[in-house]
Amino acid sequence: MNNQVSSWRAVWLALRSPRTAAVSLLSFSSGLPLGLVWIAIPTWLAREGVDIRIIGLFTLAQAPWSFKFLWSPLMDRYALPLPRLGRKLGWTLLWQVALLIGTLLLGGVALRPDTLWIIGSLTLAIAFASASQDIAIDAYTVEVLEPDEQGVAVGARIAIYRAAMFVAGGLSITLAGLWSWPVMFTLLALLYLPMLAVTWLAPKSAADRLQAPPSLREAVWEPFVGFLSKRRALELLAFVVLYKLADNLGGALIRPFLVQTGFNDFDVGIATATIGLITTLVGTFLGGMLTTAMGLGHALWAFGALQIASNLGYVLIAEVGVNRPLMYAAMGFESLTTGMGTGAFSVLLLRMTMKQFSATQYALFSSLFALPRILAGPVTGVMVDAIGWRDFFLFTIAIGIPGMLMLQRFSPLGKREPEIQQLAEIEPRVLSRGELFRRAVIGGLAGFGVAALSVALLDAFKQQKAAAGFDLLAPLAALFEPTDISGWVSLFGVTLFSIVIALATAATAAARSKKP
Repeated sequence: MNNQVSSWRAVWLALRSPRTAAVSLLSFSSGLPLGLVWIAIPTWLAREGVDIRIIGLFTLAQAPWSFKFLWSPLMDRYALPLPRLGRKLGWTLLWQVALLIGTLLLGGVALRPDTLWIIGSLTLAIAFASASQDIAIDAYTVEVLEPDEQGVAVGARIAIYRAAMFVAGGLSITLAGLWSWPVMFTLLALLYLPMLAVTWLAPKSAADRLQAPPSLREAVWEPFVGFLSKRRALELLAFVVLYKLADNLGGALIRPFLVQTGFNDFDVGIATATIGLITTLVGTFLGGMLTTAMGLGHALWAFGALQIASNLGYVLIAEVGVNRPLMYAAMGFESLTTGMGTGAFSVLLLRMTMKQFSATQYALFSSLFALPRILAGPVTGVMVDAIGWRDFFLFTIAIGIPGMLMLQRFSPLGKREPEIQQLAEIEPRVLSRGELFRRAVIGGLAGFGVAALSVALLDAFKQQKAAAGFDLLAPLAALFEPTDISGWVSLFGVTLFSIVIALATAATAAARSKKP
């Protein structure tokens, strides 16, 4: 009983913490440009009658968020001449000023939607400044929060982040119809002014006393070495990929699933845009608070099991067909558990990150966390085509089990906190360049084999579904003799996967070796 009281007291103290308030409010500054670039600008261009092909090209402005880890070491290595703020808050202030100026300039050219090169350049500049700001804010969050504050802060950050996206990408569109887009862009720019005040008044991170990497090379390389040199680092990375894989696969094509089942556009809109959004926000905030009260280990187990089981609702929909109460309940429960799992998992990412390399490591870990979500769409389409919706959702439940088994390796069931910081160092071995190359080749070949077998299995299941019998050898042979664009895409995907595995194998071996 006393443990429960102290746990909820920790939640209350976290809610009152100036550190929690600072990182939560700063997330509003992160959500504004995302809603602007992803939603508001394409909508504005469409209203102005810009060719849809040109609007499609504007989606390339999302690239900085995917590749932000490439320049994140700069923020670990260098500090701006703002000693009052420290390294990460100083960078945050710089990028907020850049976002303020960029959005004001966008308002200045909003009366000339025909100046597409200027608009495109400003959009890309805003996206780059936003991704860079995210690096700094995430790194500051890693550095400044105490362990008992992380759960509450994660829930609040995501809720405020989504609120800012709604302001910039939803409310702004409505208000632009009442006023004008130049006025709307100017008002969005002015919202960065209170964010500048939050940054200036935020508590300084104690991690600023840590020595910065002495060179840019070490700022780039040491975050990899510092993590991969741990004995069970690869297991932890495997868990990062697998923990939410079932959830990512199950949610990748929910809208097409509901449409093909027979639900109308109104039902799909209510389920995804209203019920799904609200329950995801509630789940994330609740998951963060419960993670503080329960402990990260307990939360990962409880929420992981719930988010796997939540796909049973979609299995029932695939069996029953159009049933609105069932569909709304399934969507609400799945979105709620997804949010709870995300809340606990985000706390794990914070604890995995070394404070000395907070910018680089967190950018890498968050990119790895997003990888299953990015890859889920193409994989899901192929699987559904091969085995159908019901069997696909049953498969997503099964594919969630390996992630829970990996969780047992470093956070045994019943243990309150996972053993992350206690990962043992590996005694480095002398490996020549030839040995590194040999291991990379072996890893690449193993990756190619696994990917090729997976593609062939899906094709075999599809043929079996069409009553043509189960034949694994024929699709495996056809993979190496592509005759159409689909075949070439499959071969390219398998090859790309093998290259990624080869590079990962070589990087791990290099991190665990020492010079002869």
